[in-house]
Amino acid sequence: MKSFRQPQRPRKNTLVIGRAAVTAALKEGRQLDRIYLENQAHGEDISLIRQLAAQQGVPVNYVPVAKLNGFNITGHEGCVAQIAKVQYQQLQDVISLVMESGEAPLLLILDGITDIRNIGGIARTALCTGVQAIIIPDKGVGALNEDAILTSAGALEQIPVCRVNSLMKAVDELHMNGVLVYASEMTATKTISETDFTVPCAIIMGSEEKGVYPALMKICDEKIRIPMQGDFESLNVSVATGMILYEAMTQRLKS
Repeated sequence: MKSFRQPQRPRKNTLVIGRAAVTAALKEGRQLDRIYLENQAHGEDISLIRQLAAQQGVPVNYVPVAKLNGFNITGHEGCVAQIAKVQYQQLQDVISLVMESGEAPLLLILDGITDIRNIGGIARTALCTGVQAIIIPDKGVGALNEDAILTSAGALEQIPVCRVNSLMKAVDELHMNGVLVYASEMTATKTISETDFTVPCAIIMGSEEKGVYPALMKICDEKIRIPMQGDFESLNVSVATGMILYEAMTQRLKS
């Protein structure tokens, strides 16, 4: 029977431990992957941590104390942050850099994808097919931790990642920069071969269970699908992303 690698406990040197230390890290602008707060944690310092985290788009997870104790640390005071392994970049900075280089943006948006193996596989494909950045929300996506980086074969350390507090706002920002947004939808009329990927564009991939968030789907420019034979209803999201990105790369290499 195939066995899957179990997630490893974060190493102590990847953690910021205690309320004062986490507050200082936020004030210094240190990149954090997420903050874990004990469910019952309260006080002015906790309120400040929540406020600073919201301003910087750092996800906050509310967890039982057993979760924090499971990190095998002491003195956490109900507050632990995990240092980001991925260096997040501002979306506008990435768009500007790509356009200044004379390239047409090709960006990938992940909506509700939580399996880190899928995220890792998607990152590998994105890097190999010319995607200039991956855009993720600050909540509702798998943590880009050591396990995610391992499954991506290091791709997550090479491709820019933009973490935003709202994918809706991110799409608005893309539109303001002249970037079309395509949403993958299995019932769409237009196939990927009928879609122009040579223009500045971003592709949204939703979770296998729920697809792209309906409100997000409404503000996209096109819905696109992968043509399939047979009655099977869906592809693995990593596989589907690879098929779409390969089509995009092929079009761009020919143009």
